[in-house]
Amino acid sequence: MTTPCVGLKPRDKKNYLKNKKKSGKNMEAKSEFRKKVEDFHIEPDVIKTCYKCSKCSDNCPITAVTTDNYTTIGYNPRGNFLMTLLGQENLLLGGDDLVIWGCTVCDTCDEVCPENVELTEIFTFLKNQSVALGKGPEFVYSQTKTIFENGKAIPSQPAIERRREQLNLPKVIEPDIGEIKLLLKNMGIEKKLK
Repeated sequence: MTTPCVGLKPRDKKNYLKNKKKSGKNMEAKSEFRKKVEDFHIEPDVIKTCYKCSKCSDNCPITAVTTDNYTTIGYNPRGNFLMTLLGQENLLLGGDDLVIWGCTVCDTCDEVCPENVELTEIFTFLKNQSVALGKGPEFVYSQTKTIFENGKAIPSQPAIERRREQLNLPKVIEPDIGEIKLLLKNMGIEKKLK
């Protein structure tokens, strides 16, 4: 029997083992979870071509600002991808918010991947799974609620309107909040708001 951390770099392996010990949950790989991820990806066979070069993590701006050279703490797209391939759903969706929500979808990892694996697609799938399970971070729910109530992420503010007027910019057209609410309700977003 092989261990799930075979092929991981020492730092990734240490992080995997630390999370495994901390979670205390069933750590068995779930092949159906991996299959769901593969089915979500534009080209499911491309996922299997990753040869673990670590270019995704080496070039990720979030990894650069959340990881230091002395600890295993920080955002790691390569580690997340490997845990996905290993079917480690509990580690990904039950861990720290930074594990999957650290991705800003800047597409840097997609651009540098020599095998053209669309990692941001996978991370979007993981975020959607997290929200579906009610495990999304609070900021996602509060931002969604703001959009639901105001029709945009940043509500109109008098200071912004004054500044636009000083710069001779046209007034911002207010969104049709009723239409946005209807769209979000039809998508089932209202039910997911906490």
